[in-house]
Parts: sequence; C-alpha cells; structure tokens
Amino acid sequence: MTPPPRPSFQPLDDALKTLLAHAVPLQAVESVPTADADGRVLAQDVVSSLHVPPQDNSAMDGYALRCADALIPGAQLPVSQRIAAGMNGTALERGTLARIFTGAPVPPGADAVVMQEDCTVLPDDAGVQVNTAPKLGQNIRRAGEDVARGDVVLTGGQLLGPAELGLAASVGMAALSVVRRPRVALFSTGDELVMPGTVAPQDMPPGAIYNSNRFFLKALLRRLGCEVTDLGIVPDQREATVHALREAAASHDVILTSGGVSVGEEDHIKPAVQTLGTLDLWHIAIKPGKPFAYGHIGDCHFLGLPGNPVASFVTFLVLVRPFLQRLQGLPLADVAMKTIAVRADFTWPKSDKRREFLRVRRNANGGLDLFSNQGSGVLTSAVWGDGLVDNPPGCTIAPGDMVRFVSFAELQA
Repeated sequence: MTPPPRPSFQPLDDALKTLLAHAVPLQAVESVPTADADGRVLAQDVVSSLHVPPQDNSAMDGYALRCADALIPGAQLPVSQRIAAGMNGTALERGTLARIFTGAPVPPGADAVVMQEDCTVLPDDAGVQVNTAPKLGQNIRRAGEDVARGDVVLTGGQLLGPAELGLAASVGMAALSVVRRPRVALFSTGDELVMPGTVAPQDMPPGAIYNSNRFFLKALLRRLGCEVTDLGIVPDQREATVHALREAAASHDVILTSGGVSVGEEDHIKPAVQTLGTLDLWHIAIKPGKPFAYGHIGDCHFLGLPGNPVASFVTFLVLVRPFLQRLQGLPLADVAMKTIAVRADFTWPKSDKRREFLRVRRNANGGLDLFSNQGSGVLTSAVWGDGLVDNPPGCTIAPGDMVRFVSFAELQA
C-alpha cells in the first residue's frame, strides 16, 4: 500500500500574511470611561478642543518679571503679587516682580521666570534681589506647547496604554470610543486531559496529563483584551466536537482550540469543522509548532493550535496574537513581531529546515543563554526564558553571533 504524500511546509511569513488577510477588523464600537480603557483599541481619532497647557505658566517656583527690569545680576525689585497654581494674576507692574509657583499662570507683562534658587529675599519686605540676568521666555511653558487646539492627539486604531489615557484626560475626554472586545470561545480536546484539582497527582491514571494549555491560553487571550468563554475539555468524539463548535460559533467571533488538529483517527477537529464550515490545515515550517488550522463556521473564525504545550504557546504568540490584534483594528505594522539583535552566548550546531524559535534568557553580560531542553513539551523552558530567538531555516549559531531576539514581555503584553 502506498503511503499518503507528506504534506508540504508553508513558510511562517506566508501563513501569517494569509491569516491576517482574513482578520477583518471588528466594526462594533462602544464607549467606555477613559479610566477603564487601558489595553483597548481606539475606534476614532481624539481631537483636542483646547490648548494644553491652556495658558502660559511657570515651570518653576520663583519670580515672574520683565527681563528689561533685571538686565544686570543683582537687580532688586519689589514683589507686587503672589500667584499660585489655579489662581489668575493681574498685569505685572513695571519695575516689580511676582512671586509665582510651578503651574501658575504667568501674569500679563512678564516675559521670564527666575527660579527661587537664583534669587535672594531681602529683609524687612524690601523685595527680592535677582542674582542672574534672566533670558527672554526662560522657565515659561507656553500655551499649547504640548497640545494645540484642533490637534489629533490620538489616532483611531491606536492601542491605549497609561500614557494615552493620561493624554486623553488632559484634553477633557471623560470617555473614549473603542473597538468591541473580540469574543473568543476556548476549549481543549483530548481524553487524556485532566483538570488540576479533579484528580490528585498520585491518583492520575496511566496516560493522563493535566491540562496546562487551557491556563496559559486563557491568560494570553485576556491580556490581549478578549472576552473569553472557557468551554473546558471536549471529549475525543465526533458528535461532541461538532456540538461544541456549533454552540460556540453562534455567539463568538473566534473559536480557539488546542490539540486535535493533526490527522490521526482520534483527531476530530478537522472533520468537525468541515461539517459545519470550511477549514484549511496548514503545516507551517516552524519549530516548535507545525500543525495549525484556520477556518470559518459561519461568521466565526476558527483557529486550531497543536497540543504540545510549547508548540501551542509559541504558535499562539507568532500567529494568533497578531490575528487578534488585527481583529481589534491595530494597523498591520503594529501587529508585526519586533525583534532586536542580541549576542548569542551559546552554540546551536545543527540547523533545521524549519524556522526555529529557541527559548533563551538574557544574562548579566548582555548576551543570551539557551535553555538546555528545547523540546515542544518542555513548558519549563518558557518559564525559565525571557524570550525567543527567531532562527531562520538552515542556520547554525555560534557564540558571539548576533541573533534575532524577541522578548516575552513584548509578545505577552
């Protein structure tokens, strides 16, 4: 009997390009309080209706004056007013200065602020001696120097973080229009899977393993701003798999599974999805990883990951993460995996035909150390490491070589 032909391997970049072409950004938007918008994607531009700061103000605690009144160091001037933040001063009288504090409006007529350390308060309320000759405009923050009225301060499609929320608040935005969170249904397949807490370690039956994928995938989805429905473990039965997929597709944007995307007799995901919709099973030229499934059940996307923990973890980071970011409206340039050049302090003597993602950790000398066991089931490598080396096909690595490094902090943010 002639064995079936071995599947061809698809380059990762080609698979990712195809996948992202299907990730049409969600159109539904919602308004959320600015304070609650961290990690969301902005749906429309934020335009400022005011200057920030709204008026010229002092950058220092000190004295506001006219430069013409203190041309030479040592000039002595009386204090005509005191201006704190939140107060409005009056026009500055010629030949006087105003005691002023950080953030307070600069009074009309003043053209510089001298910090208090460069001044001496004279006894008996005789005024203040200015010990340096001020320069025009020094220590004055001009109206609109941060944001001018009419400026687009945040752009639709931008991922919102703490700084963006502060900027939105600075122009008076109490609420922001953001893209609706993707609704993701998550389940695992495999009769060998057991949930922690249901069976004690010493009572585990032969061949059983605890379901670790469910935990890290759920955490990664939440970090990406998804609403996650955890459907648990689906038995290795065709009917049960079809039922779970049909129910999930009715109310979710994405179904994500781990395991069951190979072509074994107990791998029911592929025929179940094809019963309800369409599916492509890709063999991607990456290690760890390789089997990956993408398809549709009605309007719901289906993404199937391999079952081995590290393969599932890495495949999620390099394929599912950008897909979900694009679904939320992030520009293509922003979802691309960003690598930096870092020195390898290890040897990788055997090249592979596939693109490899090696678990590594930065060391005290600024280089990268390699975890000793790079197996696709060794989840300790992802805990020990702080990132991945993206090693091209056919490449060996020697100590001192510059390699492409991407940090887990970047991939899991």
